[in-house]
Amino acid sequence: MGIFKRFKKSDTTTSPSENRDHAEQAAHSNNTPADNIKNRGDESTSAEQSKSASGGTTEQQDYDRGNLWQRLQSGLKKTRDVLKTDIRDLFKTEGQLVDDEFLKRLFAILVKTDMGGGPAEKIKSHIESQFHGRVIKFEDVLKIIRGELTELLIQPTQPVRFAQSGPSIILVVGVNGSGKTTSIAKLAHHFQAEGKSVLLGAADTFRAAAVQQLTIWAERLGGDIVKGDQGGDPAAVAHRSVAQAIEQDVDVCIIDTAGRLQTQTNLMKQLEKIFRVIQNQIPAAPHEVFLVLDATAGQNGISQARGFSEAANCTGIILSKLDGTAKGGVIIPIRQEFSIPVLFVGQGEQPEDLAVFKVDEFVAGLFDEV
Repeated sequence: MGIFKRFKKSDTTTSPSENRDHAEQAAHSNNTPADNIKNRGDESTSAEQSKSASGGTTEQQDYDRGNLWQRLQSGLKKTRDVLKTDIRDLFKTEGQLVDDEFLKRLFAILVKTDMGGGPAEKIKSHIESQFHGRVIKFEDVLKIIRGELTELLIQPTQPVRFAQSGPSIILVVGVNGSGKTTSIAKLAHHFQAEGKSVLLGAADTFRAAAVQQLTIWAERLGGDIVKGDQGGDPAAVAHRSVAQAIEQDVDVCIIDTAGRLQTQTNLMKQLEKIFRVIQNQIPAAPHEVFLVLDATAGQNGISQARGFSEAANCTGIILSKLDGTAKGGVIIPIRQEFSIPVLFVGQGEQPEDLAVFKVDEFVAGLFDEV
């Protein structure tokens, strides 16, 4: 059996021009992305409930997940080295006096992890309030950092929000080169492993490579994909994707979107139109809007998150490319500034190289404890 459930093709189809007409008609609604994404947990069933309904997670899946997290730990090496090696260099003896110079150097080290000035200042202030003028041990510094990071990363435990009935519609956004296409394939594999059928929609029509890559993934995984003409209307592709998902009773429909347009205004308008044509068919959709962020992008990821958050009101983040070149600390300022939960982390190019983000495991990985 393939990664996706194979779908029977519809006996009746509409032409691209007819579907574009449907998309244009549906686009006259006044709804916007920000207006229609509900709070996490509304109109949904939890991933745990879905796993239970499909028979639960197998021992092999648990084993694979454990191996992935071991590999993801290596992807946190750069951040871990900063936290442990650079901070240890502050200590000339077992204990170090906490003075202004110590705090200044500590702050600079924390910023190197890409956690941002806000979280770094919070950690520095915590240490200053408890130990200023006193001697602190290296282990105590790490304990405080770990506690602050855990608190900053606390987020909803429900990985994905699903529709109570009918297909769950997920939009995926992110800049070109962020690993968006590969992340979509991994996400599809993840849902299929839970017993769900998946349909892909290639609505990034302005980049031929995006459609080609997604098509290759669909063929490799044995699944269906809805495509349009290069440079065609992305909303028409989204419309046909949802229509096919409804007709074929697909569990999850994942729709790719443009990675970059000439202006933020154009991006906003395109996403708004996609939202409208989807909601014309399923008023509660899209049920999730996932932003794919490249972990190697560092602080540039903050700018990406800000732009797409304004355009699409993202509900979750997939952190891609968490390998040895990444600084996983970028998750922290994103969580603090946008309150967007990190739902998945990925490393590698295989479909199974995706893990549900767990705060405790992530923080433990920063301190070599996974």
